[in-house]
Amino acid sequence: MTTFVAEFVGTSLLIAMGSGVVANVVLNKTKGFDSGWIVITTAWALGVFIGVVVAGPYSGAHLNPAVSIGLAVAGDFEWSQVPHYILAQVLGAMFGSGIAWLVYKDHFDATPDPGLKFAPFGTVPAIRNYGSNLVSEMVGTSVLIIVILYSTDPVINDGNNTPIGLGSLGALPVAFLVWVIGLSLGGTTGYAINPARDLGPRIMHAILPIKGKGGSDWAYSWVPIVGPILGASIAAGIYMLLGVWGMV
Repeated sequence: MTTFVAEFVGTSLLIAMGSGVVANVVLNKTKGFDSGWIVITTAWALGVFIGVVVAGPYSGAHLNPAVSIGLAVAGDFEWSQVPHYILAQVLGAMFGSGIAWLVYKDHFDATPDPGLKFAPFGTVPAIRNYGSNLVSEMVGTSVLIIVILYSTDPVINDGNNTPIGLGSLGALPVAFLVWVIGLSLGGTTGYAINPARDLGPRIMHAILPIKGKGGSDWAYSWVPIVGPILGASIAAGIYMLLGVWGMV
């Protein structure tokens, strides 16, 4: 796969699983109805795992504009590649949420609440306070990026740093990282921590023929875009500052 295709496919898989689990939990008459936050956070984490498994060997599996921007700020990724990656991620997020809608279409139709129909597509804060909502997204994304920047490939300490070669299992740490962010920091805003994850599905909510849907809450849409980008940039700045102090 090309890097564009890899980012598109990986993000599509991630969002299909993420939007799908939210639909399974909140929409009427599903097998997973009302199964709770632990189910949602677990499936999102495992969605990251499968997206990284597929895209990792070809693009590095950013699957998130905040990751691409954070790595570029830290000097670990070419800025010229950032727009290319972000476009693939947003389109992949749109496609993945469309798959989830298609799978759960009957349940969207059976759910009268427009807010619940929107939930599989975009994030909504538990308490709407744009300032604190922005901080929540910044902090969650900062944790994501700083851990990614400090992650290292497994090697044998033989003087040559010979790779051990975990293969697809190397995606597990990222899955655990997203899982703990959701469990610990996600209760305020729904932890977008990924501009594409929110923007792509929000666009799809606006254009899909969803029976009885309400608005797409564009007034809030800037928070899960600006917050993660700022958080990623701050994390990259901290990483570089610690490098100056000899801690990288």
